[in-house]
Amino acid sequence: MMIRGSRIRQIGWAALFAVCLSAFAALTFRVNAVKSEVRLAERQIVALQKEKIQLETEFQSRANQQQLADWNRIEFGYAAPDAGQYLEGERQLASLGVPRGLDAPNPIRVARAADESDFEAGFPALVSPLTGGAFGNGLASDENEASDARDDSDDSERPATDDAGLDGQSLADRLAIHNPIGAQLAEASE
Repeated sequence: MMIRGSRIRQIGWAALFAVCLSAFAALTFRVNAVKSEVRLAERQIVALQKEKIQLETEFQSRANQQQLADWNRIEFGYAAPDAGQYLEGERQLASLGVPRGLDAPNPIRVARAADESDFEAGFPALVSPLTGGAFGNGLASDENEASDARDDSDDSERPATDDAGLDGQSLADRLAIHNPIGAQLAEASE
């Protein structure tokens, strides 16, 4: 009899454990389903908020368009173009053109692709920003004379200043006086 009661008790505990386990599984599935619904509702709320912001922006834009249209009509007297204001073709557009006046600025020119002849001449020599001379042997003497002439013309346009006897010197000459690197660059350019 003892064995039979113990056996029934073991079966009872196993059944109770199975019921608790199934209730726990059912509860877990229900909680996950509710969480899924909450996430879906949050996504819908975010989508509706975005749509609301978009509609508010569109409403404000249309209100501003109406206000601008009222200003154009009342304040400025603007009106939409009518059919007579449109051109029918390029010839009609060209007929509206007038020749350039004598005091008109030069027309804007567009860039062009480099020709092969541009590369045959080689690259220009590097010029020192301090001395104004070229590095190496790439700069010809007539170009040096042209740069000296530019320096002389620039000096004549400058107002006279009294900087401890530095009148008539270019900025490059004044910078090279106390700069030991400037002297080395000047030697390299010669």
